[in-house]
Amino acid sequence: MKIIVGLGNPEKKYENSRHNLGFMVVDAFVLTYGLLATHYRKKFESLIIETTIRGEKVILAKPQTHMNLSGKAVKKIIDYYKSPLENLIVIHDDIDIPFGKIKLQKNRSSAGHRGVQSIIDQLNSKNFYRIRIGIRNFSPDKKPDTNDYVMSDFTKEEKEKLKQIIEKTMDIIISMTSQTN
Repeated sequence: MKIIVGLGNPEKKYENSRHNLGFMVVDAFVLTYGLLATHYRKKFESLIIETTIRGEKVILAKPQTHMNLSGKAVKKIIDYYKSPLENLIVIHDDIDIPFGKIKLQKNRSSAGHRGVQSIIDQLNSKNFYRIRIGIRNFSPDKKPDTNDYVMSDFTKEEKEKLKQIIEKTMDIIISMTSQTN
């Protein structure tokens, strides 16, 4: 069983922000594969959907805590399903990576991402997969305020490329469902 967690902030005003890219990937799964809509599970503090991909049970989750408290929800899900951490895949935006570039990593530090750090702190481990999706679209010498940047919406030009980026991310996840640890 794989547990796929998209990170984001639950408020409507952040729906199209760069920081909600993890949520966008989970939403794309629901639409692309015709899954029933996610439903809120209070015991997980998350929107959850259970499905099967390539014969493997998959839990898709969108924590409804704020990004910086994502670890609370993820820990509840991991504990309930008694899933090994190697089966956890966390999808999130990353301001340190150029826009559109995707990195799959395991057993790494949060690199300053507070949502990921919350998960590491709650699980007492870094031994899970992260799909880091680059959102940096500025020159290094003109770095904007990080908080303002990640909470802002994608530009028109970025939105035009976003569908391909999300599809590529879904392809990575699909390929991971057929792998054994």
